[in-house]
Amino acid sequence: MTAETSTHAYPVTARNRVKRLHERGSYDRDSVYAILDAAMLCHVAYVIDGQPYATPTLFWRKGDTLYWHGSSASRMLRHLKAGTPACLTVAHLDGLVLARSGFNHSANYRSAMCFGTARLVEDPEEKIEAMRDVIDRFYPGRSALLRPITTQEAKATTIIAMQIEEAAAKVRAKGVGDDEEDFALPIWAGVIPVTTMLGTAETCHRLVEGVEKPETLSIFPVGGKLDTALLTGQRIYEGG
Repeated sequence: MTAETSTHAYPVTARNRVKRLHERGSYDRDSVYAILDAAMLCHVAYVIDGQPYATPTLFWRKGDTLYWHGSSASRMLRHLKAGTPACLTVAHLDGLVLARSGFNHSANYRSAMCFGTARLVEDPEEKIEAMRDVIDRFYPGRSALLRPITTQEAKATTIIAMQIEEAAAKVRAKGVGDDEEDFALPIWAGVIPVTTMLGTAETCHRLVEGVEKPETLSIFPVGGKLDTALLTGQRIYEGG
């Protein structure tokens, strides 16, 4: 079954079709979700009065909807309130690929590009739920341990939602792609893996005596991979 006919895939259009190295592209939801869910940071691109902007921000996914938030004074968020076409992208660098020619140097990566219409979350209950979700998605169960969100905090925060209308994933996960005749050259070539590793937690120096780090944070082990922890957090968030 092709991406165009699969009910579990996003429609392939001129907007999201992978044109260069199309064999690396895929449009099924599982592939896109896996790349999104392994990240905390995205870039949201949009246009204001003919000027393009790309803003880095934290985001999270709930089903087929993406959320991000920020200050109510943000230019991006004020602009997106009216319902604006937007493009949200995520990229992971997984390896440095060194070949025997400059042309064949590359990188191993995972990327996702999502298109939709961004909207302001105005319903008060949906907004409070989203403000809890941004905590629980990354730190499962943590919102229940925190003091309640204040009226002023809710007022100062804007939440944007965007249902994914079209999306594409693109992945390179292989070794050196040298020209056949170059393999005989006496030049070192190979792949240097790249990962984001978790360090030892640095406890706040004003922590109340006797307070221990909760067991729910065990998904962030010292020396573990960030993307693995985030994928685990997403599964817990989804109730899986």
